[in-house]
Amino acid sequence: MRTARVPSVTRIIINGSKGRMGQALLSCAKDHAGLQVVAGLDVGDDLEAVLPGADAVIDFTHHDATARVAALCAAHGKALVIGTTGHSEAEKAAIRAAAAKIPMVWASNYSTGVNTLFWLTRKAAEILGPSFDLEVIETHHRLKKDAPSGTATTLLEILGDVRKVQLDEALRHGRQGIVGARTPSEIGIHAVRGGDVVGDHTVLFAAVGERVELTHKASSRDTFAQGALRASAWVVGKAPGIYSMQDVLGLH
Repeated sequence: MRTARVPSVTRIIINGSKGRMGQALLSCAKDHAGLQVVAGLDVGDDLEAVLPGADAVIDFTHHDATARVAALCAAHGKALVIGTTGHSEAEKAAIRAAAAKIPMVWASNYSTGVNTLFWLTRKAAEILGPSFDLEVIETHHRLKKDAPSGTATTLLEILGDVRKVQLDEALRHGRQGIVGARTPSEIGIHAVRGGDVVGDHTVLFAAVGERVELTHKASSRDTFAQGALRASAWVVGKAPGIYSMQDVLGLH
């Protein structure tokens, strides 16, 4: 069921246009004939003033700004694509409340390859079973502020869901000191920061006698930008609610 007519050209606002992802979005949008960037905004700019002329907003700003962006989009009936990560539980609740009125794509990573990694991780965890130990290793540039990354968090949520464990009890953020032998239920997460690494993620399944490793390495932010732009065109006209990049790609 659609809530509105889908326009032939989707008019978008890029919020966070001066950041790394914002610049990538502005550059990549030029290659999409079905998209028109009507505004590129950043800190101090008035989003509400330009919302009437847009169909969707792509937000790559800061976690403490997303709830307000979502509320403004809900008030004006505009679709939203959220690429920001690191939200608190209160911020997540406010975003979900806005999704009762508008459609939004909320994903930790917009890369087609990473979303394939999400799908493969679930399948591998189901097939390999509890005899394989689970570890996630993520590497990002030295300027990244949150850890673990949003993508790594999604991978952990997938593994926790398959294993039926509570992540707040199962996660081990690195290891230091005399921690004892590894328990069967724990899931390790290791965040590496350095240089200009765009984003590497590996899921390690380790058993006695064999290992399986699933790895995605991003060399350009354009892969994320292309996915977010694709999501902005897809989400306009959808029923209110929260959609994932898996929905956009039809991977369910």
